[in-house]
Amino acid sequence: MKTEHIIALALIPFVTVIGAALAACFARIRDIFFFAMVCLTVFAERIDVNFFSEAWYRGTTRGIQVTFVEILGFGLLFGCIVGRRDGGRRFYWPASLGLLLLFLLDATVSVMSSTPKLFGTFELSKMVASVVIFLASAAYVRSRREWTLLVVALGSVVGFEGAWAIKQHFLMHLDRVAGTLDHANSLSMYFCMTTPLLVAVACAGWSKGLKLFCGVCASLATVGLVLTYSRAGIPVFGFAVGGTILACLSWKLTPSKVVVRLLVVAAAAALLVACWGTIERRYSEATLEEEYLDTNVDGRGVYLRLATAIAKDHFFGVGLNNWSYYVSKTYGPQIGYHFVDYDYLVALYGTEDDKLFANSYLAAPAHNLGALTLGELGIPGLLIFSALWFRWMSMGVPFILRPRGEAMRAMGIGLLFCVVGIFGQSLTEWVYRQTPVLFTFQILMGALASVAYARTHGTPDETPMGVIGESVPEPVTVEEQLLVGEGA
Repeated sequence: MKTEHIIALALIPFVTVIGAALAACFARIRDIFFFAMVCLTVFAERIDVNFFSEAWYRGTTRGIQVTFVEILGFGLLFGCIVGRRDGGRRFYWPASLGLLLLFLLDATVSVMSSTPKLFGTFELSKMVASVVIFLASAAYVRSRREWTLLVVALGSVVGFEGAWAIKQHFLMHLDRVAGTLDHANSLSMYFCMTTPLLVAVACAGWSKGLKLFCGVCASLATVGLVLTYSRAGIPVFGFAVGGTILACLSWKLTPSKVVVRLLVVAAAAALLVACWGTIERRYSEATLEEEYLDTNVDGRGVYLRLATAIAKDHFFGVGLNNWSYYVSKTYGPQIGYHFVDYDYLVALYGTEDDKLFANSYLAAPAHNLGALTLGELGIPGLLIFSALWFRWMSMGVPFILRPRGEAMRAMGIGLLFCVVGIFGQSLTEWVYRQTPVLFTFQILMGALASVAYARTHGTPDETPMGVIGESVPEPVTVEEQLLVGEGA
């Protein structure tokens, strides 16, 4: 154990306890914690301590990570449960929590019953942290005041990522930008997951300043997304954002609205024309038939065939985060891919052949979240995970039926298409499991669970705010609350 780990073991409990105590005593501290939690997710892997790290392993998680985001999440959750003094609900059962806990239980059983257990323990620790963050978000987000804080925080970090991506392309001359994340496809998924909420508020928000802010941030994200040149990301982003616009945009036209919309369409067309050459080259690298059906091409179809082979032998999967281990050892060679056996590498650990770790040909995680789940958690795990995704989507669908112009409707539809965006790109990527993406998504799902609760119960327990710091008269129900907000 390194010195930094010893220091971290001493500091983490201390900081966590102090943070939780402050959050329980001061409402403004909870605001700060939530805002920081949303903004810092993209830097989570840069502000973490990694215990028992196995950096050479090609899994979705390579150690037991403890990040500052998790500390903020725990403090926020504790503060919301213990510190509320307004007489309202301190805790409720958020929608989708049951399935989330069932999936966590299934993953726990998988780790306990599989070999090796170490890699699964890595992933399981991150899953537990994500549940805490989900609960913290669901407990904190109660009224339009917190909705505003969420949107401002998310817009700030998304706008930053978009601006950083533009800098990387034009000043650093990167062909495919990655922002502060580790790969262009990770940044693409992050934009697909977050931008729909900003677009929904830009189209039907509850404040002119907030609508303008979200529109600018969404525009930066759109440019950044295109500069990732993600073959799946571009159409998925277009579908998610386009669906959000159709669902939220007002159809009552005025001359100013017509001009603004024409300018937006012209800007989008100009962006596509400017980048079309590179986009065309990306799509010409392989056809769908070559990518998925040609057994001689190392495309994404390989992962589907590997998942099928694993499922035939292991009904309950090979164990959480064990995909790379078993594919490298057994299933890759069966279909003609000669990966290096992990057991062979472990036998060389500490010898002069350590350099082999960096140069070894090892199996990557399946570039399909469903295939990865099937291979690691088997058919039961895939069914539970599929039900969880269906539950997340079903939480947002009812908002489509609410009257246009409602702030709650904009939030619900925006979060619904956030789910659609990340689900769409997860058909070709595994990065849902990456810490920045997973934590951000659970924050959004916690907010969606809270908005869904307010929709069905109609009893928010905090005074709504049009914008941060601007209070409005306290209404009795959600409907009255939103009507007051629309007139503010």
